[in-house]
Amino acid sequence: MQELAPRQMGAINWLGLWTLYAKEVRRFLNVHLQTVGAPVVTSLLFLAVFLLALGRAVETVNGVPFATFLAPGLVMMTMAQNSFANTSSSILISKVQGNIVDVLMPPLSAFELVAGFALGAVTRGIMVGCATIIAMAFFVDVQIHNIWAILYFGISASLMLSLLGIAGGVWSEKFDHIAVVTNFVITPLSFLSGTFYSAEHLPEAGRALAHFNPFFYMIDGFRYGFIGISDGSITTGVIVLLCVNIFLSILCYRMIKTGYKLKA
Repeated sequence: MQELAPRQMGAINWLGLWTLYAKEVRRFLNVHLQTVGAPVVTSLLFLAVFLLALGRAVETVNGVPFATFLAPGLVMMTMAQNSFANTSSSILISKVQGNIVDVLMPPLSAFELVAGFALGAVTRGIMVGCATIIAMAFFVDVQIHNIWAILYFGISASLMLSLLGIAGGVWSEKFDHIAVVTNFVITPLSFLSGTFYSAEHLPEAGRALAHFNPFFYMIDGFRYGFIGISDGSITTGVIVLLCVNIFLSILCYRMIKTGYKLKA
């Protein structure tokens, strides 16, 4: 039998990467009512509650109807939370069940593992976002001002949260740990990012703090893609998300490369 050629240094195992990606996608599609359908319903409930509670008191925000202003923020928040949940749950469940070795043993590099997990989560985030936009279009006048801004900030934000999910899943040893990350990091940053309000209405100190929150830029840029109005600089937002994703990619790569909390 002809001996297989050794894997070249630096070569990418495309088949292995695709297999891991497909596994991650099938994992959440097998329970699509929970992973895709439920977030859409939750977003519609948020929309209904805010419109019923504040619809008459706050008719417009920055000259835009409140419902039109609110919808993109809710869509982005849903995309971000589901991207984080996909990677963090996948890795943590594998660790708790003891089958993380099934992912670590195949000939996949740390880069390929990070890419496979992250791309699977980005796919879930985009699917949830598209489904939420379609559902909201029945109740809200959904406009498209700049499709490239929508695509860039939507994909970049999903990638950022998927990488945070990888780091959180690797670091966590039990479900309580990942709940700490969700409750004390992801949720506060999401709610304080301008999802439900304009940062321009905050006091000066609040506006300054908002600009240190990377979640603010993903919400602001994504909303700009729909309504053409932003509270901050779109260019700054592009750069911030790019830098954060590069940093998180390196962090996740190093965590998996060194086997941090993965190898006994």
